[in-house]
Amino acid sequence: MVVLNRIYTRTGDKGDTALGSGKRLPKYDLRIEAYGTVDETNACVGVARLATTGDLDEMLARVQNDLFDLGADLCVPEDGSEIAKKALRIAEAQVERLEREIDAMNEKLQPLRSFVLPGGTPAAANLHVARTVCRRAERLIVKLGESETISASAIKYTNRLSDFLFVAARFANSSTGDVLWVPGANRG
Repeated sequence: MVVLNRIYTRTGDKGDTALGSGKRLPKYDLRIEAYGTVDETNACVGVARLATTGDLDEMLARVQNDLFDLGADLCVPEDGSEIAKKALRIAEAQVERLEREIDAMNEKLQPLRSFVLPGGTPAAANLHVARTVCRRAERLIVKLGESETISASAIKYTNRLSDFLFVAARFANSSTGDVLWVPGANRG
């Protein structure tokens, strides 16, 4: 169980931060950028939840918890240490759950006839923001994976989550309809 008695520790005052393994890295390190962007995705999902209810809100609550799991996964490098062996990692079951939820929402939506513009309801607009931040997190995680070991499930989860957030945005707009791109509409 996590116990936070003090919020500030002063340990990062010189521009570095500790990983879950205890190793210290500069705050601009790619690993820190990756899990920081996962945290940013989580905050965006939280804002979107201000305008969601029912099943969609319950799914997004699970996503927020998963995003903390993903941050925990990324903050402990897979270096073979005892700490790494005991670290919380994203599980394939979390990826599979996202896929089931995507399929369930998608069944209720009309097929797309054009690209979707980010917008519509407040929930949908914020879910699109979360989706784009999630894509950035995915790019950073994949880049980190070029030089360090990253779990395949973590990469798959992030990829699937951006798909989930896209479908969730469409689902949030289902009563008003998608905001569709009209190619060349303003060319004169």
